[in-house]
Order: sequence, then structure tokens, then C-alpha cells
Amino acid sequence: MKTSATLRNSLEKHDIRVQTNGNSRIISIPSKPDGYGSAVNGGEFLLLSIATCFCNDIYREAGKKNIAVSEVEVTASCEFGPEGEPGTNFTYKVFVKSNASEEIIKELIKHTDRIAEIQNTIRQGTAIKLEND
Repeated sequence: MKTSATLRNSLEKHDIRVQTNGNSRIISIPSKPDGYGSAVNGGEFLLLSIATCFCNDIYREAGKKNIAVSEVEVTASCEFGPEGEPGTNFTYKVFVKSNASEEIIKELIKHTDRIAEIQNTIRQGTAIKLEND
């Protein structure tokens, strides 16, 4: 699965496009109040990525196990220090609404945590390369 994100920014113009396997979507995020940059910072997007991945994966894994899920709430958080320092203390909390037993939902959450792609990418410490050369 090939995934990409493109951001183009100029005065009061902030265009974001994401794409997976040729399926392209536009995300609407405003510029900062001064007109340049994004009103949402990278740390917030990183945490949203964690939450979105887990949410989507819960529904996927529940479907595989024939567990009806009617609502998912994921709150992800971390701490960032001075500029240039990586985030620390990444955590996330999950609420899943379902008619299934509490035990089944707890196991679904644990299973999904083990296989969630974004969480596993961060846990692995994947390298990132600038390709401007």
C-alpha cells in the first residue's frame, strides 16, 4: 500500500492532499492567523495519526471477529520539549461502545494495539530520509 501526503502553503493558502493507492482526498486545514503555515502543528497531526489508525483498525478487526461496534473514541497525547527534540511519553486511551461483553472488548483493544500499523511504526523507530539531493 503506497501512501503519501502533500502540503502546499503560501499566504492564506494551505492545501493538503493525502493519497493511498491512487485514492486521493483533500483535507481542509486553515492557515495560521498570520496567513503562513498550518493552524494545526505536526505534533497534533502525529497524535491524530495514532488515533485515526487505532479507530480504523478497531472497526476492521471487530468486523473480522463479527463484533458490532457503534462508537470509538481515541485520545492520544505526548510531550514535546524544546524545538528539534523528539516527543516523549506517548500514550493513548480508547473507549469502544459495543453490545459485546467487556471482556471481548478488552481483548479486541489489546489485539488492535498489537497490530496497529502507525503505533508499530513509531514503536519500531523507523528511519526517515530527506530526498532533495
